[in-house]
Amino acid sequence: MTRLSQRLLEFASGLVVAAAMLAASSSSALAVCAPVAELPRPRIFPASVLPEGLPSRDSVEVTYIGHSTFLIRTAEGVTASTDYNPYYRAPIVPSVATMNRAHPNHYSDSPEPGIKHVLRGWRDGGYAAHDIVERDLRVFNIPTNIRNWGQGSTDYAGNSMFVFETAGLCIAHLGHLHHTLTDEHLKRLGPIDIVMIAVDGAVTISQEGAISVIDQIKPKVVIPMHFWGYGSLERFVALFEARYPVKRSDSPTVVFSRAAMPDRQLLIMPGR
Repeated sequence: MTRLSQRLLEFASGLVVAAAMLAASSSSALAVCAPVAELPRPRIFPASVLPEGLPSRDSVEVTYIGHSTFLIRTAEGVTASTDYNPYYRAPIVPSVATMNRAHPNHYSDSPEPGIKHVLRGWRDGGYAAHDIVERDLRVFNIPTNIRNWGQGSTDYAGNSMFVFETAGLCIAHLGHLHHTLTDEHLKRLGPIDIVMIAVDGAVTISQEGAISVIDQIKPKVVIPMHFWGYGSLERFVALFEARYPVKRSDSPTVVFSRAAMPDRQLLIMPGR
């Protein structure tokens, strides 16, 4: 497939899912991979990965567990695991688990029993629609399309972006994103402070496409995820560093607050 035909497919796919989301959202207003054969062994990371105390009031803690899985902890102790799966798991059972179905290291058919909210980013025969509040955390989704590698087709609304609102901040985990965003996607996202975006440039959106998506959203902080080895990560950094200053964290855990947000930052977090 040529680059032009791929872009045309992505554009057409976006129009179809945008129309479907408009129909599905009339009653609610939202606020402001490796192939299966190459999956890693399941790992539960030690408790020492997480700080002992909760973040202070008006702040949120983000820990990079690995691949596209992050653990978000709020000041009231609510926890959310992104792209929850058996291969990369936090050392605690989260309150909320979000999932995408692109590959088995983005979802689980057997989530831990203690999870209060299991939010799948797809729904067979329809469109996933989540908007939940758990104490000081709100989570909602915006469906996106995915390529069906086996059939060479597109699954419309087959995955989701998830937005986490807490401490006056909006954090968007873009999941296994395969295309740039429509105006309807951006409207439903609302203003976003922190974006977690796949930068492998191979089985998700291209690295140039990822930069276009960041330009569309205009977040303050960009956190790369979903890369294999640091070669693909550093290629993305080289393409993007002229736009945002680069900060490399020594810790997999970073605490964010509205008062201390940078104007622009590409934040590299050590993952596994």
